[in-house]
Amino acid sequence: MKFATKLIHGGQTIDPRTGALGIPIHQTSTFRQQSVDNFGKYDYARSDNPSREALEEAIALLEGGTRGFAFASGMAAITSTLLIFSAGDHLVVCDDVYGGTYRALTGVFSRLGITSTFVDATSVEAIAAAIRPETKGIYLETPSNPLLKVTDLRAVAELARARGIVTLVDNTFMTPYLQRPLDLGCDIVLHSGTKFLSGHSDVICGFAVVRDTELGNRIRYIQNGFGAILGPQDSFLAQRGLKTLKIRMDQSQQSTIKIVQWLGEQKQVRAVHYPGLASHPGHAVHNAQADGPGAVFSFELDSFETTKRLLEGARLSAFAVSLGGVESIISYPARMSHASVPPDERTRKGITDTLVRLSVGLEDADDLIADMAQAMGV
Repeated sequence: MKFATKLIHGGQTIDPRTGALGIPIHQTSTFRQQSVDNFGKYDYARSDNPSREALEEAIALLEGGTRGFAFASGMAAITSTLLIFSAGDHLVVCDDVYGGTYRALTGVFSRLGITSTFVDATSVEAIAAAIRPETKGIYLETPSNPLLKVTDLRAVAELARARGIVTLVDNTFMTPYLQRPLDLGCDIVLHSGTKFLSGHSDVICGFAVVRDTELGNRIRYIQNGFGAILGPQDSFLAQRGLKTLKIRMDQSQQSTIKIVQWLGEQKQVRAVHYPGLASHPGHAVHNAQADGPGAVFSFELDSFETTKRLLEGARLSAFAVSLGGVESIISYPARMSHASVPPDERTRKGITDTLVRLSVGLEDADDLIADMAQAMGV
């Protein structure tokens, strides 16, 4: 089946008992057993729930994995998965990683004896140079948040595999529709399912997907033991949203390309970070490993005053945290997604006070452009 068909018909999509076109919401905490010697497939909903199971099967299929895991949030997926590492282990991490991940690595996992080195992951050589004897994982985002830097996933996966290192990729911006890291040789794919996968700004959820059975068993053990699982109601909503992923992403990406072109012509705009631009440093690498540039980009304005006017004056793009909804969302990384990163670190990473991130929704592109123009005073 092609991707669009997999979204509708892949995995469990029909209730076997009633024939309903969708798996019901099994709103229960426990399941009655018939025998002391032989428990049924389900016993306690933290361990398994049919609603969550159907969603996990769907995301695993779309990413080309053997097993998927649904968590209570994107950060729950990330932090639970990072628990496969132990005290004394070392991670190499892309430099402008999402602020929540940076906070978890530097403020929580560092206390557990798991250390991290942050490098410019656009350079495979820089990643290789940061590897130590105790390095057990390489953590990547590509394109990264919020500067849309691109990492060569094939090259890094080959580097890691030769050294017995696990490669983890946050694929939130691209989704499995546009990029499938497991097919490129990576080991674990992570998502904030809150974003494009659910797509309607009404669910908080996260995913981890693996291809290797043993690695899947390790994450499953942590998911069950740590317990940060997705509930049945949110599982149902996420699977509902997932079915329209392709058509939403196609429309948003088409509008994004038009908006990016317009912004590039405005005197108030100093730079646009988007892998769909031929001028982007990672354009060729991205095109070789992804099927499109996506619907998120960032851009730098000429002053804080212009930045403030745009953020507060936009009427159609919601000035808000998050991305990937049907409505456009304009964000301010310095005080939102990367507020937990110390100011000097933000400056070093290039996350300035004039950097804005836009996630393009399903509004008409011309209306979004007109709205931005009035807000900036163009």
